[in-house]
Amino acid sequence: MVYLNYNNLDNDTQLHLISKSKKDVEKRFGEQLRNYAREYDVNYDTLLEEEAIRNLYNYKYVFKI
Repeated sequence: MVYLNYNNLDNDTQLHLISKSKKDVEKRFGEQLRNYAREYDVNYDTLLEEEAIRNLYNYKYVFKI
């Protein structure tokens, strides 16, 4: 069995996964992140990007070879 994490994937795959992760994080936590960004004067897009990357490490990657 091969175990991979986000860093082991090629750049195109990483970009695709980060865009999907951003949508997922925004759907689940968007309002909370906006409130946090307003309260602590943080850039929302930067915060979303950081949370999306953190979210990627929770994914399980399955590949057909």
